[in-house]
Amino acid sequence: MADKQISLPAKLINGGIAGLIGVTCVFPIDLAKTRLQNQQNGSRLYTSLSDCLIKTIRSEGYFGMYRGAAVNLTLVTPEKAIKLAANDFFRQQLSKDGKLTLVKEMLAGCGAGTCQVIVTTPMEMLKIQLQDAGRIEAQRKLMPETVAAGTLETKSPTAIQLTRELFREKGIAGLYKGLGATLLRDVPFSMIYFPLFANLNNLGKRGKEGPAPFYVSFISGCLAGSTAAVAVNPVDVIKTRLQSLNRGSTEDTYSGVTDCIRKIMKNEGPSAFLKGAYCRALVIAPLFGIAQVIYFLGVGEIILSYLPKRDK
Repeated sequence: MADKQISLPAKLINGGIAGLIGVTCVFPIDLAKTRLQNQQNGSRLYTSLSDCLIKTIRSEGYFGMYRGAAVNLTLVTPEKAIKLAANDFFRQQLSKDGKLTLVKEMLAGCGAGTCQVIVTTPMEMLKIQLQDAGRIEAQRKLMPETVAAGTLETKSPTAIQLTRELFREKGIAGLYKGLGATLLRDVPFSMIYFPLFANLNNLGKRGKEGPAPFYVSFISGCLAGSTAAVAVNPVDVIKTRLQSLNRGSTEDTYSGVTDCIRKIMKNEGPSAFLKGAYCRALVIAPLFGIAQVIYFLGVGEIILSYLPKRDK
C-alpha cells in the first residue's frame, strides 16, 4: 500500500501542531536531560530525573522547569514540520520506481534528518543555554568553588540576549556551533525512527489495505521514538557538551567531537555517554507518538478544509 498522500501545507500544519503539543507536555523532562548530561565529575548537583525536577522547582519555581520553552515552542513547529514533511517527500520519491525497501526507507530518513538540522541546530544551541542556566546558578550558590570566574552572572538570560551575544562574537556560525554533532545525532535517529515506525505501524493495520487504528500509530511512534532516542544518546551527550557555553571551573571544555569523546572516556568512562538516556526516551516517545496521531487524525486537512478555496 502506498503512503498516504497529504498536501504539503497539511503536513506542515500537522508537524507544527504535533510539535507544540508534544513539547508542552515533555519539556520539563527535556530540561532535566540537559542538566544531567552537562554534569561532570566533581560538580554533580542532581542524582536522577526526579531529584533534578524537585531541586529545580525548589530553587526556580514551577516555571523554572520551562526555561527555554519559548525558543523550543517557536522553532519546534518548523523543525517538526520539516522533518515529517521531508520524510514523506523522500519516501514518495523513492517509491516511484517500485516497492519501498528498508534501505530506501532509511535513505528517506537520512534525507529528513539532514534537512531538519537547518532549524534544529540554532534551536538546540539557544535552548541548552537557557535550560542549563539554572544549573550554573545552583552551582554558584551551593558549590561556588566549581563555578568558573568568567561564567555569565545574568540570572535569567533571554534568547534574544544570547542570540545577540553569539552574533556579536561569532556571527551566524555561533548559532550553528555543534552542527556536526547535530547531524551525527539526527541523521541516524531518522534512519532508525521512520523505517521502524512504518513497519511497526503496518503490523497493526486492519487488513491489507486498511489503515492502522490511531492507538497503533501512537504506540508505534512511542516505541520507534524511544528506541531511536536511546540508540543515538551518546551523540546527544556530545552535542549537549559542545553546545554549552557556560560551565564550571572543574568541568572540561572541548574543541570538537573527537576531543569531547576522548575527554569523556578518560575522565568519566563510557557510562557517561548514557547520561540522560531514559530522560531522552521519555521525551521522544510521547513527542513522536503524538505526532503520528495528529497525522492519523488529519488535523491539518481539517483546518485547511475550513479555509476558503481559491477559484481556479
